[in-house]
Amino acid sequence: MQLQQNTLPHLRSGEILVRNLYTTICGSDLHTFCGIRQEKTPTVLGHEIVGRVVEIDNNHSGKDHAGNPLNAGDIVTWSIFSADPTSEMSVKGMPQKSENVFKYGHAMITEEDCFHGGLAEYTILKPYTAILKINASVPIPVAATINCAVATVAGALRLAGELKNKKILITGMGLLGIMCAAMCRDAGARSIIAADVEAARLGQALAFGADSTCLINTDSLPSAIDLVFDMSGSPSAMEAGIEALGIGGIAVWIGAVFHNRKIMIDAEQVIRRLITIKGLHNYNYEDFSYAVDFISRNHQKFPFEQVVGKEFTLANAHEAFEYALMHKPLRVGIRID
Repeated sequence: MQLQQNTLPHLRSGEILVRNLYTTICGSDLHTFCGIRQEKTPTVLGHEIVGRVVEIDNNHSGKDHAGNPLNAGDIVTWSIFSADPTSEMSVKGMPQKSENVFKYGHAMITEEDCFHGGLAEYTILKPYTAILKINASVPIPVAATINCAVATVAGALRLAGELKNKKILITGMGLLGIMCAAMCRDAGARSIIAADVEAARLGQALAFGADSTCLINTDSLPSAIDLVFDMSGSPSAMEAGIEALGIGGIAVWIGAVFHNRKIMIDAEQVIRRLITIKGLHNYNYEDFSYAVDFISRNHQKFPFEQVVGKEFTLANAHEAFEYALMHKPLRVGIRID
């Protein structure tokens, strides 16, 4: 990992120049750093970003995704992807799976295009990127997590349907898990059980809306669950979650984002108990909007300031990744400004 200097190009039609303010290191960034995830290189990692608008091309609408005027100086976050709204997948409500989707923090550096990741001073936002202004009261480190972790959990809640008065189990209490607990609490869940293999993370989950905790592999999982969210990607956790579901239960899986062993499920029980299993990768624009609204309303209700365990400067990005791997906080932050 090394610092490079490049000259900012003139904006193309419909683009926006943003001065990056803060980036948090996501799990997928760590997977790429360690070689678990293969990415085209060289690249600029970092997609959980918040920044300040510097320049708006004249061919841009001049409005954010909610229709509010955009101006230089506005604090914004944006979808981790840019997708043609007329594409088949966009029309189906899955723009993140569009054929020619562009993903910030995952693209290869070229001579013509290199400002597209959080570990840089600037990002150039492409047309069809959903941009939303951030309330000035939201702390910058908290705002940085919106466009990946929070928006992905928002998508999981959308797939789950009505949460009010439901009994919910969440397996995996990393950032996705605690965000899920907080969002389920906000949505009116009757009971929220947090499950993980690490006792320390279970204690943290209680501050984010969980009513009780369960140490996987030690405690017995509850039964008659209405909804189970797996944020861990662990096959055994997903299997245990299916077994915990009651009749008509729904499982939403978002944690399994790299290869692991096959899941073992009793098909007869899935049928007899009318179980539904849903999967989600990334999110859509509706989820992104929900995530920004959720943080705007709840950033003081839950201790989101605890999410970032330690901050580094851009010049010390390599040390930030090493710290994240060694100490495993929910997030490590990199302050750009």
